[in-house]
Amino acid sequence: MNRALHPHQKAELADLAVAAMQERGLQPEFSPSALRQLEDIKAPGDESGPDIADLTHLLWCSIDNDDSRDLDQLSVSEVLPGGGVRLQVAIADVDALVKKNTPIDRHAEHNTTSVYTSARIFPMLPEKLSTNLTSLNPGEERLAMVTEMDFAPDGSLRHARIHRALVHNKAQLAYDAVSAWIDGQAPLPAAAAAVPGMGEHLRTQDSMAQQLRARRREHGALEFQTFQPRAVFEGEDVVDIRQQEQNRARQLIEELMVAANGVTARYLRSQRRASLQRVVRSPERWARIVEVAADRGGNLPPEPDSRALELFLAREHRRDPLRFPDLSLTIIKLMGRGEYVVEVPGGSKLGHFGLAVKDYSHSTAPNRRFPDLITQRLLKATLAGEHAPYSTAELQHLADQCTRQEDAANKVERRLRKSEAALLLESRIGEVFDGVVTGVAKGKTWVRIFSPPAEGLLMPLQPLQVGQRVRAKLQSTNVERGFIDFEQVG
Repeated sequence: MNRALHPHQKAELADLAVAAMQERGLQPEFSPSALRQLEDIKAPGDESGPDIADLTHLLWCSIDNDDSRDLDQLSVSEVLPGGGVRLQVAIADVDALVKKNTPIDRHAEHNTTSVYTSARIFPMLPEKLSTNLTSLNPGEERLAMVTEMDFAPDGSLRHARIHRALVHNKAQLAYDAVSAWIDGQAPLPAAAAAVPGMGEHLRTQDSMAQQLRARRREHGALEFQTFQPRAVFEGEDVVDIRQQEQNRARQLIEELMVAANGVTARYLRSQRRASLQRVVRSPERWARIVEVAADRGGNLPPEPDSRALELFLAREHRRDPLRFPDLSLTIIKLMGRGEYVVEVPGGSKLGHFGLAVKDYSHSTAPNRRFPDLITQRLLKATLAGEHAPYSTAELQHLADQCTRQEDAANKVERRLRKSEAALLLESRIGEVFDGVVTGVAKGKTWVRIFSPPAEGLLMPLQPLQVGQRVRAKLQSTNVERGFIDFEQVG
């Protein structure tokens, strides 16, 4: 398709995103009743009382994507006598403004998650809330749920508690800038440098996070590297596609969130309260994972073993980093999707195979994930000694809904990434790219080109195998359907 004859732009991608939302049973717009409710919300939550501690003096900071405006969590650290560390994670108190069964809550319950595409974001909550009144924005005092965790010098958790508090974000930071500073490649970001002591706090958090990460990997936490390209716009035009890289700052936040989610799950269990758990079950297709490993010279045991799988993945990442994202995707598909389940008092613990943890309640992103808002309400009711806001039957229905709609949202995001790549490439018909074969099935061959990172269908010259390097000539694109077609050359 010749772009000069039929140019595509950001607005068209936004229209495709709306259509994809509707096709998957997601609501792209808020209802009139939700918008009327929004008009009546004028200010952040302002509750007070003896159960809400004033922690605004602490050096809280947020670390998120460069363009994130829905700030769900803050963190702060303190070195304890004897060499231990106290980590505190503050989570936005969304429930203070969004009550159960209100029109805004019903929209959130239907979609269950924010949906992120490059051309348009479909927030779970209206932006007036998610990026302002319920967001932990810098320079603002906000209500929060705080998880306080005291770790011993060896990284073991000695004590934890959850309570309500008032917090104040002293510095809004971004992953890449913080990571570059941690790695010694850039100065401390200006927002952190403006706060005396913030750099020391960040060093402590990073050190503790790496210790927690090492402990989880000892227990078999899996290290994947998935293919997640993201379009870059200049005005209405797609000018590039960049792969999101894992780095130390992302690891820092990931470890703090895994730890906080574990504390949440264990607290609700200790209080004999039903809860929503996020689980990835022990892989039913383990035999096929064993075969995939054997094809690459690996030797996995006949029964599911996350530690053995992690050692194999780590070896493959070192040996063949080019093909590791494709291996990661294969293993992820064979493991099966994550799902939400209800844990009832006295019930069994399924755990999260990929994270190598037995306790995992999503609780750290209530602005963008409905399971987290549900969990927040369960926590607040438990802390106050009140009846649970949801029955076990309600929780079971919501667990199924969240699993189903999260899957739909992921499909919308993948669908739009394909259209973004087609849009960027439509002016480059006839060019030849270096790539690697990523799939061969049912008479079709797929290729991933390296620059820009994009995937498409390949017409081969001869039979190819996954992992083979190829030269691929771009033949056609279809932005509306997200199709990219290549033919092998040379």
